[in-house]
Amino acid sequence: MPTPTQSQQIIGEAPVFLEMLEHVSRAAPLSKPVLVVGERGTGKELIASRLHFLSDRWEQNVVKVNCAALTESILESELFGHEAGAFTGAAKTHIGHFERADGGTLILDEVATISLRMQEKILRTIEYGEVQRVGGSKTLTVDVRIVGSTNADLQRLAADGSFRKDLLDRLAFDVVTVPPLRERVEDIMPLAHAFAINMASELKWSYFPGFSPRISSALLRNRWPGNVRELKNSIERSVYRSADQDKPITKLALDPFDTPFRVDESASAKSKPVMPRRAPLLPADLKQRLVDTEVNLLNAALEKARFNQRLAADLLGLSYHQFRGKLRKFSIRSKP
Repeated sequence: MPTPTQSQQIIGEAPVFLEMLEHVSRAAPLSKPVLVVGERGTGKELIASRLHFLSDRWEQNVVKVNCAALTESILESELFGHEAGAFTGAAKTHIGHFERADGGTLILDEVATISLRMQEKILRTIEYGEVQRVGGSKTLTVDVRIVGSTNADLQRLAADGSFRKDLLDRLAFDVVTVPPLRERVEDIMPLAHAFAINMASELKWSYFPGFSPRISSALLRNRWPGNVRELKNSIERSVYRSADQDKPITKLALDPFDTPFRVDESASAKSKPVMPRRAPLLPADLKQRLVDTEVNLLNAALEKARFNQRLAADLLGLSYHQFRGKLRKFSIRSKP
């Protein structure tokens, strides 16, 4: 039986992330259904598991089902079980996930992919706490806490009829939204170091030598559309490709497909007309333009780093003292 200490470590100190964890802590003790929503790669699975391990059910089973990976008939059999002879190949009775999770938590990942017929069966189980195996006639009572996770807009799907509104109402007693990594800039380097240290250990390195300043700056500037999963893959790839394990990482392997020999997408792409570059309006005050650009970049870095000056300096590839000097030079407020 897994325990809270055996679940994966959650790393994060950004205010929006800590606020989300506090939300989880308040929702965890309840037996009500909860939806965990967020972009791909944000760590929804970890948050769903945390809801279980912080609850009074933590000593009971937590059962996870990837609904997108199963056809409707297989998902029905996996969730509700089946009796021997219920269909061709059903040689013996199969205990479903609702029964296995009795007293504990059932995590339905990719809940938006469930068919409407299956949504109705799940709704009845949530409402009445009863299941019936496929091919069976006996009604079984279960006590299961449902946690659903998705990166889809369930409200939009419910509005267009592809997701049951009544099921959404049941599942969304409360909704925990996992923030994307681009809104957690303070967490990028702690996460990167944790992933790098784990990879170095896997490679049997005696220690991890760190990242060069240029790479640290690049990590902070990237928007990470694949979120924590993309960051993890990029860091692990960069560490294992490093030529010298005693020197800091100086090359970031963001795209595994990146190669000078990559085939063009299509020959027609070459024939597309190239739009002429728009010439700047002249005459212009070059010195003032440069000042305006520098001030805009400094303000943008401060806002993205939530006015953490060391992070803002890293975003611009500057030292902390250089950054402070520029703030004084242009009389820029360093606090919101």
